[in-house]
Amino acid sequence: MSAQTETTRKALKKIAGQADDGIDLAEAALLLAALDHPTADLTPYREHLNSLADTVHDTANARHGDDPLGPEEMAAVLNAVMVDQFGYAGDDETYEDLDNANLMRVIERRRGLPVALGILYIFAARSQGWSAAGLNFPNHFLIRLESSDGRRVIIDPFHKGRTMGAPELRELLKMVAGPGVELEAGHYRPVSNRDVLMRLQNNVKARRLDKGEIAGAVDAVESMLVLSPETAGLWREAGVLYMRSGQLKRSVEAFEGFVSRSESGPDRDKIAKVINELRERLS
Repeated sequence: MSAQTETTRKALKKIAGQADDGIDLAEAALLLAALDHPTADLTPYREHLNSLADTVHDTANARHGDDPLGPEEMAAVLNAVMVDQFGYAGDDETYEDLDNANLMRVIERRRGLPVALGILYIFAARSQGWSAAGLNFPNHFLIRLESSDGRRVIIDPFHKGRTMGAPELRELLKMVAGPGVELEAGHYRPVSNRDVLMRLQNNVKARRLDKGEIAGAVDAVESMLVLSPETAGLWREAGVLYMRSGQLKRSVEAFEGFVSRSESGPDRDKIAKVINELRERLS
């Protein structure tokens, strides 16, 4: 591990140690992106984020002055900046490209996955003190904007920030999750900042695995463990990937992490047996 990568991991670990509402999504996503590009200078990307925040402020002020904004007005301002001025949009043509899940590349290309674009939207909204959160919607990241009086709007950052009512949500849900899936209350539930970052890295991991890049998938899972070290399932994933890459000692350590964090049951017993088998191979 290079010195720069170690520095990035330490910075990410510091962010991960904060209370969830204190996590800076965009900064954390940039650090995650830097793990794949350890020599990159993050300064221009941070300056771009500042530019987004300043432009949203100026646009909101020009349109509404000091008046409080409703969620529809927030969405209109965000889209005027993100889409009309900076040209952000979802990447329909090369959706599976890893660059779509790397915030540095998303900023450079103005194209990305729903969750990566969503992080930028959320950052831009929160920079103005607006309430913005990702939703627990399957397979496609959506954002909820909420005004101080409790009014809410859901927008789709991948499709140029379009507003999503119940009919649009049902249509999207059946498209991304299957025709038999129905819209339910849980799909409107906001997710934590940590969950947003985990969702981003899940996309990285999945694309690495699809390309047969086990080492890259290991890196993605390790970054997820920095974000959420008490998530038992991540330790199991790490153990499997270490085993596939021939790192048996690290596999044992990861599987032990799973066992120590999981409840009794068949899955835990199965992994305990795998640990014993690996120890025999190592002895």
